[in-house]
Parts: sequence; C-alpha cells; structure tokens
Amino acid sequence: MYDILLNIIEEVGYFALFLVLCLGLIGLPIPNEAVVMTGGALSESGVLLPVPAFIMTCLGICSAMTFGYSIGRFAGSKLSNWFSSKKNIGKFVTKSEQLSERYGGYAISLSLCLPFLRHVTPYVMGMNRMPYKRFALFAYPSAFVWTLAYFIIGSFVGDQVQNLSDHIYKYGIWVIYGLAAILLGFIVYKYVKGKQHKNQVERPM
Repeated sequence: MYDILLNIIEEVGYFALFLVLCLGLIGLPIPNEAVVMTGGALSESGVLLPVPAFIMTCLGICSAMTFGYSIGRFAGSKLSNWFSSKKNIGKFVTKSEQLSERYGGYAISLSLCLPFLRHVTPYVMGMNRMPYKRFALFAYPSAFVWTLAYFIIGSFVGDQVQNLSDHIYKYGIWVIYGLAAILLGFIVYKYVKGKQHKNQVERPM
C-alpha cells in the first residue's frame, strides 16, 4: 500500500495527497492515516514542502467528509434501504447512528479515529438533516486537528509510516479512549482548580 501511495505522489505531486484521500471513499486500500503520515514524512525528508502538503491532506479529508454529508443530505432517503440491505455497510450505518444519538455533533469528531466510520458518519449526519453550518462547525476543525496530529507523527516516524499506520488503523478505538482520558483529566483538573479558587475567595479574612 505504501509503495502504491509513493508511486501516485511521484506521478501527480501534491495533488495526489488530496486525490488519494478522496478515493478512499470508493475503497482505495490505503488508510487515511498512512496518507497523512506519508505527507508528513516526505515533508520532513525534503521531498515535499510542508505547507502545501499539509493543505492538500487537510483539504482531502474535508472534501471526503463534505461529499459524504452531501450524499446523505440529498440522496440519503433513496440510499438508506440499499445500505440497510448490505450487511457490512448496514452495521456501520447503525453504529454511526448510535454515535450520533449519544454524542450529537461530536460523533463527527470521534468517528475520525475509527476506520470506515469516518466516511459513514458524515453521510448519517446529512441523512438526519443536520444543518450544514452545524456540520461544518464540527467537521472542519476536527479534520484540521486530526490531520495536523498525524502529519506531525509522520514527520517523526519517517519510513516507519506503514508499520505504524497498520497499528493505528487496527487499534483506532484506543486512540479515542486515550483522547477521552486526557480530556477527562483536563476537566477534573479545571474543576478542582476552580473549587480551590472559590474556597480561597469565600474564606473569611
């Protein structure tokens, strides 16, 4: 897979990063994580310039999410029965709907860490008639942060991108748990600090 990606980049240049992320929607067998980390690795090695490479990868992720949302918004009712009849696809649609019911718009951010669900969840949001402005509010900042994180990782791991991306692709759910633990720790920290500050203010002189 890594060799395929490098060949495409060699032929097409920066646009390959955008193109491959879009083609991921139709089953190109290259994980998004590998594409973004490869962009970072090639930027670090001097083959690509960092800023154009990052912009193309980020736009690729955003365009794929927007395409999925648009399909769900304008053709979701026609495709829902077909998706339901396909066992493999149907189960991902069901999982995306469960994520949506539980986390609302934040399901878009969470789904970025989960293979295939990152493609299905925008479709589900469109099918559920989420307003585009609300979709954009969750989708594009999340895509920027997700892309930046993997781009930076790629700049550090270099030619180990393929091995690392295989592990991340397989254990993406643990990425969510890790991020959730960090977020929970930050919330607890802010809560404790707030209580301490309040007690100091209320303490009689």
